[in-house]
Amino acid sequence: ADLFERTAEELAPHGLSCECLGGGRLAHRPEEKKIHVYGYSVGFGRADHAVTTEKLKAEYPDYKITWADEGY
Repeated sequence: ADLFERTAEELAPHGLSCECLGGGRLAHRPEEKKIHVYGYSVGFGRADHAVTTEKLKAEYPDYKITWADEGY
């Protein structure tokens, strides 16, 4: 929530706004080149982890990237 609020405040003077589509968590294991997306945000609900995973795969093509709706 703090990051979202700070970003919204930084965008406002430029006439821009943003909307949080949900949240979750990342488990990053750089030594294994793995990222796991899971969970949800109490305040914002669950993001679409499939979308998050696809965006991460584009940035980290040599990583194994997985997701699940379970977990907090």
